[in-house]
Amino acid sequence: MGFFGTIFGFFGFGFGISMGLAIGYYLFIYVQPSDVKDPKIKPLTEEDSETVDRMIPEIPLWIKNPDFDRAICKTAETIAKPIIEEQIPQYKIDAVEFEELTLGSLPPTFQGMKVYETEEKELIMELSVKWAANPNIIVAVKKFGLKATVQVMDLHVFAIPRITLKPLVPSFPCFANIFVSLMEKPYVDFGLKLVGADLMSIPVLYKFVQEIIKDQVANMYLWPKTLDIPVIDPSKAQKRPVGILNTKVIRAMKLKKKDLLGASDPYVQLTLTEDNLTSKKTTVKHKNLNPEWNEEFSLVVKDPETQALEFQVFDWEQVGKHDKMGMNMIHLKDLKVDEPKVFTLELLKNMNPKDAQNEKSRGQIVIELTYKPFRDEELAKSFKEPHPTKSPPQGTPPGGGLLVVIIHEAQDVEGKYHTNPHVRLIFRGEERRTKIIKKNRDPRWEEEFQFLVEDPPTNDKLHVEVVSTSSRSLLRQKESLGYADIRLADVVTNNRINERHHLIDSKNGRIQIELQWRASPAK
Repeated sequence: MGFFGTIFGFFGFGFGISMGLAIGYYLFIYVQPSDVKDPKIKPLTEEDSETVDRMIPEIPLWIKNPDFDRAICKTAETIAKPIIEEQIPQYKIDAVEFEELTLGSLPPTFQGMKVYETEEKELIMELSVKWAANPNIIVAVKKFGLKATVQVMDLHVFAIPRITLKPLVPSFPCFANIFVSLMEKPYVDFGLKLVGADLMSIPVLYKFVQEIIKDQVANMYLWPKTLDIPVIDPSKAQKRPVGILNTKVIRAMKLKKKDLLGASDPYVQLTLTEDNLTSKKTTVKHKNLNPEWNEEFSLVVKDPETQALEFQVFDWEQVGKHDKMGMNMIHLKDLKVDEPKVFTLELLKNMNPKDAQNEKSRGQIVIELTYKPFRDEELAKSFKEPHPTKSPPQGTPPGGGLLVVIIHEAQDVEGKYHTNPHVRLIFRGEERRTKIIKKNRDPRWEEEFQFLVEDPPTNDKLHVEVVSTSSRSLLRQKESLGYADIRLADVVTNNRINERHHLIDSKNGRIQIELQWRASPAK
Protein backbone atom coordinates (compact mmCIF):
# COMPACT_ATOMS: atom_id res chain seq x y z
CA MET A 1 0.00 0.00 0.00
CA GLY A 2 2.84 2.34 0.75
CA PHE A 3 4.36 1.87 -2.69
CA PHE A 4 1.08 2.43 -4.57
CA GLY A 5 0.22 5.42 -2.30
CA THR A 6 3.49 7.07 -3.23
CA ILE A 7 2.87 6.54 -6.95
CA PHE A 8 -0.70 7.88 -6.81
CA GLY A 9 0.48 10.88 -4.69
CA PHE A 10 3.13 11.74 -7.23
CA PHE A 11 0.65 11.65 -10.15
CA GLY A 12 -1.90 13.61 -8.10
CA PHE A 13 0.64 16.35 -7.37
CA GLY A 14 1.57 16.62 -11.06
CA PHE A 15 -2.11 16.74 -12.11
CA GLY A 16 -2.86 19.48 -9.53
CA ILE A 17 0.04 21.65 -10.70
CA SER A 18 -1.02 21.32 -14.33
CA MET A 19 -4.65 22.22 -13.57
CA GLY A 20 -3.57 25.23 -11.48
CA LEU A 21 -1.37 26.64 -14.25
CA ALA A 22 -4.13 26.18 -16.84
CA ILE A 23 -6.77 27.90 -14.69
CA GLY A 24 -4.38 30.74 -13.80
CA TYR A 25 -3.53 31.36 -17.47
CA TYR A 26 -7.25 31.41 -18.38
CA LEU A 27 -8.05 33.94 -15.64
CA PHE A 28 -5.10 36.16 -16.59
CA ILE A 29 -6.05 36.28 -20.28
CA TYR A 30 -9.83 36.37 -20.25
CA VAL A 31 -10.86 37.92 -16.92
CA GLN A 32 -10.48 41.72 -16.74
CA PRO A 33 -10.53 43.56 -13.37
CA SER A 34 -13.45 45.93 -12.90
CA ASP A 35 -11.62 48.69 -10.96
CA VAL A 36 -9.11 49.66 -13.68
CA LYS A 37 -9.34 53.33 -14.70
CA ASP A 38 -7.78 55.20 -17.58
CA PRO A 39 -4.70 57.20 -16.49
CA LYS A 40 -4.96 60.97 -16.36
CA ILE A 41 -2.71 62.63 -18.92
CA LYS A 42 -1.38 66.12 -18.10
CA PRO A 43 1.03 68.27 -20.09
CA LEU A 44 4.49 68.77 -18.56
CA THR A 45 3.89 72.51 -18.28
CA GLU A 46 1.28 71.84 -15.57
CA GLU A 47 3.64 69.77 -13.44
CA ASP A 48 5.83 71.22 -10.71
CA SER A 49 9.62 71.13 -11.03
CA GLU A 50 10.08 68.22 -8.57
CA THR A 51 7.64 65.98 -10.49
CA VAL A 52 9.29 66.78 -13.82
CA ASP A 53 12.73 66.13 -12.34
CA ARG A 54 11.54 62.74 -11.05
CA MET A 55 10.01 61.73 -14.39
CA ILE A 56 12.74 63.03 -16.72
CA PRO A 57 15.97 63.67 -14.77
CA GLU A 58 18.09 64.18 -17.92
CA ILE A 59 16.43 67.33 -19.22
CA PRO A 60 18.34 70.63 -18.68
CA LEU A 61 17.62 72.94 -15.80
CA TRP A 62 16.29 75.70 -18.01
CA ILE A 63 13.44 73.36 -19.07
CA LYS A 64 12.63 72.22 -15.52
CA ASN A 65 12.64 75.75 -14.22
CA PRO A 66 12.16 78.75 -16.59
CA ASP A 67 14.05 80.99 -14.17
CA PHE A 68 17.30 79.29 -15.27
CA ASP A 69 16.47 80.04 -18.89
CA ARG A 70 15.83 83.70 -18.16
CA ALA A 71 18.92 84.07 -15.96
CA ILE A 72 21.30 82.40 -18.44
CA CYS A 73 19.85 84.30 -21.41
CA LYS A 74 20.07 87.58 -19.52
CA THR A 75 23.73 86.91 -18.73
CA ALA A 76 24.46 85.95 -22.33
CA GLU A 77 22.74 89.10 -23.58
CA THR A 78 24.70 91.27 -21.13
CA ILE A 79 27.99 89.75 -22.32
CA ALA A 80 27.08 89.91 -26.03
CA LYS A 81 25.84 93.53 -26.15
CA PRO A 82 29.20 95.31 -25.65
CA ILE A 83 30.87 92.89 -28.09
CA ILE A 84 28.24 93.61 -30.75
CA GLU A 85 28.43 97.38 -30.16
CA GLU A 86 32.19 97.22 -30.67
CA GLN A 87 31.94 95.31 -33.96
CA ILE A 88 28.95 96.88 -35.78
CA PRO A 89 30.55 100.26 -36.69
CA GLN A 90 32.82 98.63 -39.26
CA TYR A 91 29.71 97.25 -41.03
CA LYS A 92 27.94 100.65 -40.87
CA ILE A 93 24.98 99.25 -38.91
CA ASP A 94 23.13 101.57 -36.51
CA ALA A 95 22.05 99.01 -33.91
CA VAL A 96 21.52 95.31 -33.22
CA GLU A 97 18.93 94.35 -30.58
CA PHE A 98 17.64 91.05 -29.21
CA GLU A 99 13.86 90.68 -29.51
CA GLU A 100 13.70 87.04 -28.42
CA LEU A 101 16.34 84.90 -26.72
CA THR A 102 15.60 81.46 -25.30
CA LEU A 103 17.79 78.37 -24.98
CA GLY A 104 15.41 75.77 -26.37
CA SER A 105 14.96 72.25 -25.07
CA LEU A 106 18.22 70.55 -26.10
CA PRO A 107 21.08 70.68 -23.58
CA PRO A 108 24.78 70.88 -24.49
CA THR A 109 26.85 67.74 -24.09
CA PHE A 110 30.27 67.65 -22.42
CA GLN A 111 32.45 65.01 -24.02
CA GLY A 112 35.49 65.52 -21.84
CA MET A 113 37.14 67.71 -19.25
CA LYS A 114 40.75 68.41 -18.37
CA VAL A 115 41.59 70.04 -15.01
CA TYR A 116 44.93 71.76 -14.41
CA GLU A 117 46.59 71.86 -10.99
CA THR A 118 48.67 74.95 -10.24
CA GLU A 119 50.32 76.44 -7.18
CA GLU A 120 48.09 79.54 -7.31
CA LYS A 121 44.60 80.08 -5.95
CA GLU A 122 42.80 79.20 -9.16
CA LEU A 123 40.89 76.42 -10.92
CA ILE A 124 41.55 75.81 -14.63
CA MET A 125 39.26 73.59 -16.73
CA GLU A 126 39.28 72.73 -20.43
CA LEU A 127 35.98 71.38 -21.74
CA SER A 128 34.98 69.69 -24.97
CA VAL A 129 31.48 71.04 -25.63
CA LYS A 130 28.98 70.12 -28.34
CA TRP A 131 25.58 71.75 -28.64
CA ALA A 132 23.04 70.88 -31.31
CA ALA A 133 20.51 73.42 -30.13
CA ASN A 134 17.03 74.62 -31.02
CA PRO A 135 17.06 78.08 -29.43
CA ASN A 136 14.72 80.90 -30.37
CA ILE A 137 16.92 83.87 -31.23
CA ILE A 138 15.36 86.83 -33.02
CA VAL A 139 17.62 89.81 -33.69
CA ALA A 140 16.53 93.21 -35.01
CA VAL A 141 19.10 94.96 -37.24
CA LYS A 142 18.62 98.72 -37.76
CA LYS A 143 20.16 100.78 -40.55
CA PHE A 144 19.12 104.06 -42.26
CA GLY A 145 16.00 104.10 -40.08
CA LEU A 146 14.89 100.69 -41.41
CA LYS A 147 14.52 97.55 -39.34
CA ALA A 148 15.16 93.97 -40.47
CA THR A 149 14.28 91.01 -38.25
CA VAL A 150 16.57 88.00 -38.49
CA GLN A 151 15.87 84.64 -36.87
CA VAL A 152 18.68 82.26 -35.94
CA MET A 153 17.76 78.58 -36.29
CA ASP A 154 19.31 75.13 -35.89
CA LEU A 155 22.40 76.23 -34.03
CA HIS A 156 25.32 73.77 -33.90
CA VAL A 157 28.40 74.63 -31.87
CA PHE A 158 31.57 72.67 -31.16
CA ALA A 159 34.20 74.41 -29.02
CA ILE A 160 37.04 73.72 -26.59
CA PRO A 161 36.93 76.55 -24.03
CA ARG A 162 39.39 77.04 -21.21
CA ILE A 163 37.62 78.35 -18.09
CA THR A 164 39.72 79.79 -15.29
CA LEU A 165 38.18 80.63 -11.92
CA LYS A 166 40.45 82.92 -9.91
CA PRO A 167 41.29 84.01 -7.39
CA LEU A 168 39.64 81.42 -5.15
CA VAL A 169 38.18 83.11 -2.08
CA PRO A 170 36.62 81.77 1.16
CA SER A 171 33.18 83.35 0.56
CA PHE A 172 30.44 82.26 -1.87
CA PRO A 173 30.66 81.62 -4.83
CA CYS A 174 34.30 80.81 -3.90
CA PHE A 175 35.88 82.62 -6.88
CA ALA A 176 36.12 86.30 -7.81
CA ASN A 177 36.49 86.25 -11.62
CA ILE A 178 35.79 83.99 -14.60
CA PHE A 179 38.24 84.02 -17.52
CA VAL A 180 37.14 82.24 -20.73
CA SER A 181 39.42 81.47 -23.69
CA LEU A 182 39.11 79.26 -26.77
CA MET A 183 41.90 76.75 -27.35
CA GLU A 184 41.09 76.56 -31.09
CA LYS A 185 38.71 78.12 -33.61
CA PRO A 186 35.14 77.01 -32.81
CA TYR A 187 32.86 75.22 -35.26
CA VAL A 188 29.58 77.14 -35.65
CA ASP A 189 26.71 76.24 -37.95
CA PHE A 190 23.24 77.76 -38.01
CA GLY A 191 20.40 78.90 -40.24
CA LEU A 192 19.21 82.49 -40.81
CA LYS A 193 15.71 83.51 -41.82
CA LEU A 194 14.80 86.96 -43.05
CA VAL A 195 11.06 87.57 -43.68
CA GLY A 196 10.53 83.81 -43.92
CA ALA A 197 13.33 83.20 -46.45
CA ASP A 198 16.31 80.99 -45.61
CA LEU A 199 19.35 83.22 -46.17
CA MET A 200 21.83 80.41 -45.51
CA SER A 201 20.59 78.54 -48.56
CA ILE A 202 22.70 80.92 -50.64
CA PRO A 203 26.06 79.05 -50.91
CA VAL A 204 28.34 82.10 -51.13
CA LEU A 205 26.61 83.87 -48.23
CA TYR A 206 26.69 80.72 -46.10
CA LYS A 207 30.45 80.26 -46.39
CA PHE A 208 31.08 84.00 -45.97
CA VAL A 209 29.08 84.22 -42.73
CA GLN A 210 30.66 81.05 -41.33
CA GLU A 211 34.20 82.31 -41.86
CA ILE A 212 33.44 85.77 -40.47
CA ILE A 213 32.01 84.33 -37.25
CA LYS A 214 34.91 81.92 -36.75
CA ASP A 215 37.52 84.60 -37.39
CA GLN A 216 35.84 87.24 -35.23
CA VAL A 217 35.34 84.90 -32.26
CA ALA A 218 38.87 83.52 -32.59
CA ASN A 219 40.42 86.99 -32.81
CA MET A 220 38.67 88.06 -29.62
CA TYR A 221 38.98 84.97 -27.44
CA LEU A 222 41.58 82.58 -28.90
CA TRP A 223 44.15 81.71 -26.22
CA PRO A 224 45.89 83.66 -24.66
CA LYS A 225 43.16 86.31 -25.14
CA THR A 226 40.33 86.02 -22.60
CA LEU A 227 36.78 87.09 -21.93
CA ASP A 228 36.83 88.48 -18.37
CA ILE A 229 33.67 88.18 -16.29
CA PRO A 230 33.96 89.79 -12.82
CA VAL A 231 31.86 88.09 -10.17
CA ILE A 232 32.77 89.72 -6.84
CA ASP A 233 35.38 92.16 -5.57
CA PRO A 234 38.33 89.99 -4.41
CA SER A 235 39.51 92.64 -1.96
CA LYS A 236 36.18 92.38 -0.12
CA ALA A 237 35.80 88.63 -0.44
CA GLN A 238 39.25 87.77 0.87
CA LYS A 239 40.27 90.02 3.69
CA ARG A 240 44.00 90.45 4.07
CA PRO A 241 46.04 92.21 6.72
CA VAL A 242 45.64 95.98 6.51
CA GLY A 243 47.34 97.08 9.73
CA ILE A 244 48.65 96.28 13.20
CA LEU A 245 46.95 96.91 16.53
CA ASN A 246 49.53 97.58 19.24
CA THR A 247 47.97 96.63 22.56
CA LYS A 248 49.35 97.33 26.02
CA VAL A 249 47.64 95.68 29.00
CA ILE A 250 48.49 98.05 31.84
CA ARG A 251 46.63 96.96 34.95
CA ALA A 252 43.39 95.75 36.54
CA MET A 253 41.78 97.16 39.68
CA LYS A 254 39.40 95.91 42.34
CA LEU A 255 38.99 92.42 40.92
CA LYS A 256 36.60 90.16 42.79
CA LYS A 257 38.00 87.10 44.53
CA LYS A 258 37.10 83.77 42.92
CA ASP A 259 38.91 81.39 45.27
CA LEU A 260 37.39 80.51 48.63
CA LEU A 261 40.78 80.54 50.27
CA GLY A 262 43.25 83.30 49.37
CA ALA A 263 43.28 85.78 46.50
CA SER A 264 42.82 85.07 42.78
CA ASP A 265 45.52 84.51 40.13
CA PRO A 266 44.39 86.72 37.21
CA TYR A 267 45.58 86.89 33.59
CA VAL A 268 44.14 88.57 30.48
CA GLN A 269 43.26 86.92 27.16
CA LEU A 270 43.09 89.15 24.05
CA THR A 271 41.18 88.19 20.88
CA LEU A 272 40.28 90.05 17.69
CA THR A 273 36.78 89.27 16.46
CA GLU A 274 36.33 87.80 12.95
CA ASP A 275 39.75 86.18 13.23
CA ASN A 276 40.80 82.56 13.67
CA LEU A 277 44.29 83.27 14.99
CA THR A 278 45.40 82.15 18.42
CA SER A 279 44.52 84.49 21.30
CA LYS A 280 47.23 86.47 23.10
CA LYS A 281 47.65 85.99 26.86
CA THR A 282 49.40 87.94 29.57
CA THR A 283 51.38 86.34 32.36
CA VAL A 284 49.60 85.17 35.51
CA LYS A 285 49.78 87.44 38.56
CA HIS A 286 49.46 85.15 41.56
CA LYS A 287 47.36 86.14 44.58
CA ASN A 288 46.68 89.68 43.38
CA LEU A 289 43.35 91.50 42.95
CA ASN A 290 45.05 94.70 41.68
CA PRO A 291 47.58 93.27 39.22
CA GLU A 292 49.91 95.32 37.02
CA TRP A 293 51.14 93.78 33.78
CA ASN A 294 52.44 96.54 31.48
CA GLU A 295 52.74 93.89 28.76
CA GLU A 296 52.60 94.73 25.05
CA PHE A 297 51.12 92.69 22.19
CA SER A 298 50.70 93.23 18.44
CA LEU A 299 47.62 91.89 16.66
CA VAL A 300 47.01 91.82 12.92
CA VAL A 301 43.94 93.75 11.71
CA LYS A 302 42.01 92.77 8.55
CA ASP A 303 38.97 95.07 8.78
CA PRO A 304 39.13 97.99 11.22
CA GLU A 305 35.53 98.96 10.45
CA THR A 306 33.98 95.72 11.71
CA GLN A 307 36.54 94.10 14.01
CA ALA A 308 36.74 94.62 17.75
CA LEU A 309 39.26 93.74 20.47
CA GLU A 310 37.74 91.41 23.03
CA PHE A 311 39.55 90.95 26.33
CA GLN A 312 38.65 88.52 29.10
CA VAL A 313 40.13 88.27 32.60
CA PHE A 314 40.49 84.73 33.98
CA ASP A 315 41.46 83.32 37.35
CA TRP A 316 44.20 80.77 36.69
CA GLU A 317 43.69 77.33 38.21
CA GLN A 318 46.37 74.69 38.43
CA VAL A 319 43.76 71.94 38.03
CA GLY A 320 40.47 72.25 36.19
CA LYS A 321 38.82 75.03 34.22
CA HIS A 322 39.94 78.63 34.67
CA ASP A 323 37.23 80.85 36.17
CA LYS A 324 36.08 83.86 34.17
CA MET A 325 36.34 87.10 36.18
CA GLY A 326 34.95 89.53 33.60
CA MET A 327 35.20 90.82 30.03
CA ASN A 328 34.67 93.81 27.74
CA MET A 329 35.20 94.89 24.14
CA ILE A 330 36.61 97.86 22.20
CA HIS A 331 35.57 98.48 18.57
CA LEU A 332 38.51 99.39 16.33
CA LYS A 333 36.45 101.97 14.42
CA ASP A 334 36.58 104.10 17.59
CA LEU A 335 40.37 104.43 17.27
CA LYS A 336 42.23 107.16 15.39
CA VAL A 337 45.11 106.15 13.14
CA ASP A 338 48.56 106.31 14.81
CA GLU A 339 47.10 107.91 17.92
CA PRO A 340 47.53 106.02 21.25
CA LYS A 341 44.40 105.90 23.38
CA VAL A 342 44.03 104.66 26.97
CA PHE A 343 40.76 102.94 27.99
CA THR A 344 39.58 102.31 31.54
CA LEU A 345 36.63 99.94 31.30
CA GLU A 346 34.35 98.11 33.68
CA LEU A 347 34.48 94.32 33.56
CA LEU A 348 31.15 92.72 32.60
CA LYS A 349 29.77 89.20 32.79
CA ASN A 350 28.92 89.24 29.06
CA MET A 351 28.27 91.70 26.23
CA ASN A 352 24.49 91.57 26.55
CA PRO A 353 23.42 95.11 27.58
CA LYS A 354 20.09 93.81 28.93
CA ASP A 355 21.63 91.29 31.31
CA ALA A 356 21.01 92.49 34.88
CA GLN A 357 24.14 90.69 36.12
CA ASN A 358 26.29 93.26 34.28
CA GLU A 359 25.29 95.84 36.90
CA LYS A 360 27.31 93.94 39.48
CA SER A 361 30.81 95.34 40.02
CA ARG A 362 33.59 93.02 38.84
CA GLY A 363 36.48 95.47 38.77
CA GLN A 364 38.17 97.56 36.07
CA ILE A 365 40.90 97.12 33.48
CA VAL A 366 43.20 99.70 31.85
CA ILE A 367 44.36 99.10 28.25
CA GLU A 368 46.24 101.29 25.77
CA LEU A 369 45.60 100.78 22.02
CA THR A 370 47.30 102.16 18.90
CA TYR A 371 46.20 101.26 15.37
CA LYS A 372 48.85 101.51 12.63
CA PRO A 373 47.72 100.78 9.04
CA PHE A 374 50.07 99.36 6.42
CA ARG A 375 51.36 101.54 3.60
CA ASP A 376 48.98 102.08 0.69
CA GLU A 377 51.39 100.70 -1.89
CA GLU A 378 51.75 97.44 0.04
CA LEU A 379 47.96 97.05 0.21
CA ALA A 380 47.58 97.74 -3.50
CA LYS A 381 50.06 95.00 -4.34
CA SER A 382 48.40 92.46 -2.07
CA PHE A 383 45.00 92.99 -3.72
CA LYS A 384 45.90 93.61 -7.37
CA GLU A 385 48.88 91.42 -8.15
CA PRO A 386 47.89 87.74 -8.55
CA HIS A 387 51.55 86.69 -8.89
CA PRO A 388 54.69 87.71 -7.00
CA THR A 389 56.91 90.36 -8.54
CA LYS A 390 60.16 89.05 -9.98
CA SER A 391 62.30 92.02 -8.92
CA PRO A 392 62.52 93.66 -5.48
CA PRO A 393 60.34 96.74 -4.94
CA GLN A 394 62.07 100.09 -4.73
CA GLY A 395 63.50 100.66 -1.29
CA THR A 396 63.09 97.23 0.31
CA PRO A 397 61.85 98.06 3.84
CA PRO A 398 64.61 98.56 6.40
CA GLY A 399 62.22 98.07 9.32
CA GLY A 400 60.18 95.11 10.53
CA GLY A 401 56.86 93.81 9.38
CA LEU A 402 54.54 90.84 9.21
CA LEU A 403 55.46 87.37 7.94
CA VAL A 404 52.35 85.44 6.87
CA VAL A 405 52.64 81.64 6.47
CA ILE A 406 49.74 79.75 4.87
CA ILE A 407 49.89 75.95 5.07
CA HIS A 408 47.84 74.68 2.13
CA GLU A 409 48.30 70.92 1.84
CA ALA A 410 50.68 67.96 1.68
CA GLN A 411 50.88 64.91 -0.56
CA ASP A 412 52.21 61.37 -0.11
CA VAL A 413 53.08 61.66 3.58
CA GLU A 414 53.03 58.32 5.34
CA GLY A 415 54.29 57.12 8.69
CA LYS A 416 55.69 53.74 9.55
CA TYR A 417 53.33 53.23 12.48
CA HIS A 418 50.49 55.76 11.95
CA THR A 419 49.55 58.67 9.67
CA ASN A 420 47.70 61.42 11.55
CA PRO A 421 49.59 64.45 10.22
CA HIS A 422 49.87 68.00 11.49
CA VAL A 423 52.47 70.68 10.71
CA ARG A 424 54.95 72.27 13.14
CA LEU A 425 56.32 75.71 12.24
CA ILE A 426 59.37 77.06 14.03
CA PHE A 427 60.53 80.61 13.34
CA ARG A 428 63.03 82.41 15.57
CA GLY A 429 62.26 80.04 18.43
CA GLU A 430 58.48 80.54 18.19
CA GLU A 431 56.46 77.41 17.43
CA ARG A 432 53.00 77.14 15.81
CA ARG A 433 50.97 74.06 14.90
CA THR A 434 48.13 73.18 12.56
CA LYS A 435 45.22 70.95 13.44
CA ILE A 436 45.62 67.14 13.28
CA ILE A 437 44.04 65.33 10.33
CA LYS A 438 43.55 61.66 11.11
CA LYS A 439 44.38 58.80 8.74
CA ASN A 440 45.17 60.90 5.68
CA ARG A 441 48.19 60.68 3.36
CA ASP A 442 47.12 63.80 1.44
CA PRO A 443 45.98 66.21 4.16
CA ARG A 444 44.68 69.71 3.41
CA TRP A 445 44.85 72.34 6.16
CA GLU A 446 44.45 75.85 4.62
CA GLU A 447 45.59 77.42 7.90
CA GLU A 448 47.25 80.82 8.28
CA PHE A 449 49.91 81.84 10.80
CA GLN A 450 51.42 85.27 11.34
CA PHE A 451 54.75 86.31 12.86
CA LEU A 452 55.51 89.92 13.75
CA VAL A 453 59.21 90.72 13.47
CA GLU A 454 61.34 93.78 14.17
CA ASP A 455 63.53 93.38 11.08
CA PRO A 456 63.19 91.66 7.68
CA PRO A 457 64.03 87.92 7.96
CA THR A 458 66.48 88.00 5.06
CA ASN A 459 68.94 85.69 6.82
CA ASP A 460 66.38 83.47 8.56
CA LYS A 461 64.92 80.07 7.76
CA LEU A 462 61.43 78.73 8.47
CA HIS A 463 61.49 75.16 9.80
CA VAL A 464 58.48 73.15 8.62
CA GLU A 465 57.93 69.62 9.87
CA VAL A 466 55.05 67.22 9.25
CA VAL A 467 54.44 65.14 12.36
CA SER A 468 52.06 62.25 13.01
CA THR A 469 50.66 61.62 16.49
CA SER A 470 48.67 58.75 17.94
CA SER A 471 47.24 58.22 21.40
CA ARG A 472 46.88 54.48 20.81
CA SER A 473 50.59 53.80 20.42
CA LEU A 474 52.13 54.44 23.83
CA LEU A 475 55.69 53.71 22.68
CA ARG A 476 55.49 55.67 19.42
CA GLN A 477 53.09 58.53 20.05
CA LYS A 478 54.97 60.90 17.71
CA GLU A 479 56.59 60.23 14.37
CA SER A 480 58.21 62.66 11.92
CA LEU A 481 56.93 62.35 8.34
CA GLY A 482 59.48 64.76 6.85
CA TYR A 483 60.69 68.33 7.15
CA ALA A 484 61.88 71.32 5.11
CA ASP A 485 63.93 74.41 5.96
CA ILE A 486 62.79 77.36 3.82
CA ARG A 487 65.00 80.42 3.30
CA LEU A 488 63.00 83.65 3.72
CA ALA A 489 65.19 86.05 1.73
CA ASP A 490 63.10 85.52 -1.44
CA VAL A 491 59.78 86.36 0.21
CA VAL A 492 61.23 89.64 1.56
CA THR A 493 62.36 90.48 -1.97
CA ASN A 494 59.21 89.39 -3.84
CA ASN A 495 56.55 90.00 -1.13
CA ARG A 496 54.82 86.70 -1.93
CA ILE A 497 55.90 83.15 -2.81
CA ASN A 498 53.68 80.09 -3.25
CA GLU A 499 55.71 76.89 -3.74
CA ARG A 500 55.64 73.14 -3.21
CA HIS A 501 58.59 71.77 -1.21
CA HIS A 502 59.92 68.21 -1.07
CA LEU A 503 60.15 66.91 2.48
CA ILE A 504 63.50 65.66 3.73
CA ASP A 505 63.48 62.16 5.33
CA SER A 506 60.34 61.32 3.39
CA LYS A 507 60.01 59.02 0.39
CA ASN A 508 57.79 61.14 -1.85
CA GLY A 509 56.27 63.65 0.57
CA ARG A 510 55.64 67.23 -0.55
CA ILE A 511 54.08 70.24 1.14
CA GLN A 512 52.62 73.41 -0.38
CA ILE A 513 53.32 76.61 1.57
CA GLU A 514 52.51 80.21 0.73
CA LEU A 515 54.66 82.98 2.25
CA GLN A 516 53.78 86.68 2.31
CA TRP A 517 55.78 89.63 3.59
CA ARG A 518 54.09 92.88 4.68
CA ALA A 519 56.45 95.73 5.50
CA SER A 520 55.73 97.73 8.64
CA PRO A 521 54.21 101.23 8.30
CA ALA A 522 56.62 104.04 7.53
CA LYS A 523 57.35 106.22 10.54
